[in-house]
Amino acid sequence: MQQLSGLDASFLYLETAEMPMHVGALSIYELPRTHRGDFAAELRAHIASRLPLVPALRRKLAWMPLNLAAPAWVDAQPDLEEHIVAIHLPKGSGLSDLEAQVGELHPVLLDRSRPLWKFHVFDGLAPGPDGAKRVAVYSQLHHAAVDGQAAVALAQAILDLTAQPREVETKPSRKRKGQLGATEMLRGALSHQLEQLGSLVKALPAAVGTISQMAAQTAGGALGETAASMWARVSGGAAPKKSVGNLGLAPRTRLNTTISDTRAFAGVSLPLAELNAVRRRHGASLNDALLFILGGALRRHFAKHGPLPRKSLLAAVPISLRERGDATANTQASMTQMSLGTHLADPAARLAHVLAASASMKSALGSVKSFLPTNFPSMGVPWLMEALTAVYGRAGLADRIPPLANLVVSNVPGPTVPLYLAGAKMVANYPTSIVVHGVALNVTVQTYDQQLDLGVMACAQAMPEVAEFAAQIETAFEEFKGLPPAAAPAPEAARKPVAKATAKPRANAPVAKRARR
Repeated sequence: MQQLSGLDASFLYLETAEMPMHVGALSIYELPRTHRGDFAAELRAHIASRLPLVPALRRKLAWMPLNLAAPAWVDAQPDLEEHIVAIHLPKGSGLSDLEAQVGELHPVLLDRSRPLWKFHVFDGLAPGPDGAKRVAVYSQLHHAAVDGQAAVALAQAILDLTAQPREVETKPSRKRKGQLGATEMLRGALSHQLEQLGSLVKALPAAVGTISQMAAQTAGGALGETAASMWARVSGGAAPKKSVGNLGLAPRTRLNTTISDTRAFAGVSLPLAELNAVRRRHGASLNDALLFILGGALRRHFAKHGPLPRKSLLAAVPISLRERGDATANTQASMTQMSLGTHLADPAARLAHVLAASASMKSALGSVKSFLPTNFPSMGVPWLMEALTAVYGRAGLADRIPPLANLVVSNVPGPTVPLYLAGAKMVANYPTSIVVHGVALNVTVQTYDQQLDLGVMACAQAMPEVAEFAAQIETAFEEFKGLPPAAAPAPEAARKPVAKATAKPRANAPVAKRARR
C-alpha cells in the first residue's frame, strides 16, 4: 500500500462531472504497409507485455475508512478488454473527426474501481500523404497518478525506437498480501500524516527566510531592472518606464467562467527546427517563444470575438519540481503566472515584454522552488476539499471572484526522435489536459521528433472556436518568423551621436492556413 501525496489526492477531491482530472494525448500512427490485423488487439497484447515496466497501469485506489485521509494505491491487474477499446470511424475520417471524438470522450470520468487509465483506438482514418494506413489512440491517465513528465516516462516504457518492439525482461511478481483491514489502513495513514507534518515543520525556517529575502529584493526594484535590460536587448531602444510583473489579478474574459461538462479540442503542429532558429535569433528560450506565439494568437482571437482586455492576459504556467532522472509515477509540480503582453499591438514590444516577464519569473522561482510542497497532511482534507469544490461550482463563484489567470500553458519536454507503438510509427502526439472553473482554456505543448505538437482543450461553451484558435496559433508563428532580429549595440569606441532614428516599417506577417493531418 502506498498512500497518495496530498497534491496527487487533491486531483481526486477536485474532480466533478464538469472538471474531469485526467490527462493524456491524441496520438496518430502509421501502420506498416503489410499490416492486415486488428491494431486494437495487437495493442492489448503489447501493453500486456509492458505492464511489468509501468506500475501506474496496474494499480487502483483503496479508500480510507470514512474517507478520513488520502487514499492509497494497491496492486490490481487491469482488464485490457475494458481499458483498451476500439472505435470505428467512418472511412476517410481526418483530424477534425478525431478532435470531435476527443471533445466527446474527454468529459467521461474514469472508473475509480479500476486502474485509472483508458486507451481509445480509432480506425477508419484517411491514409497518410504517402498512402500509408493510419490509426489513432486517445489516451486517458488520471492526474492523481501522473503529471506531464511522469506520463513521458510511462510513454518511454511502452513505446519503442524501432518498428520491431524491444524484448522486455520481466521479473517475477511479488506475492500480494491480503486486503488490509480498516485498523491497519488508519494506522498507516496516521503514521504517514505525522511524517508529512514533520517534514513541513523542518522546512519552515528556510522557507520564511527565503521569502523575506525575495520581498526585500522585489522592493529594491530588481524586477524593474530585469525588464529594462530585456527591453534594451530586444528592441535596441530605450527601456520602458514601467517594469514587468507577473503576480497580480488577470483581466476578466469569457474564459474566466464556471465551465460546463462539454469540451472542444484541437491539435496543431509547428516545425521545431524553424522555431528554434527564430527564437535563438531573438535570444529567447523555447518557452519564451511559445508564450509569445500564444499571446499573439490570443490577441487575434479576442480582437475578433472580443472584447480584447486593455490589461495583459496572464497565463498560469506549471513548473516541474521533479529532480533530474526521477521517473516516479506521481505529480511533482506547482504553478506560477506569466504575463503575455497581449495589450501591446507592436510584436517587438510584446516579445520584449514576454522576455522580461520570463526573466522575472525565473528569478523569483529560483529561490522558492526547492521548498514548494507537493505532499502535506491530508487528515480530514477529503471532506473539506470535496465540499468546497461542489460549492464553488454550483454557486458559480468563478463568475464573480477576480481571476488569477486567463488560461493554462504547459510545456512538457518530449522525445526528438521517431517512436513506435506495437509496430506503428507515431506521426503526431497532441496532448490533452484539464480545464477548471474560472480557467476554461488549456494549451499543453510537447516536443515530438522534428515538431512541436500543441493540444488546445477548452470548455465548449466558453470557447467553441478552438479550431479557429489553432489556425491563429500558426498565424502568430508566422508573425514570430517575420520579426526582424534586434540590432546588436555598437562598440563603445565606435559609437557616435546620431540624429533621432526612424523606425523601419515592418511588413505584415503572412497568414498561414492550418495544416490538416
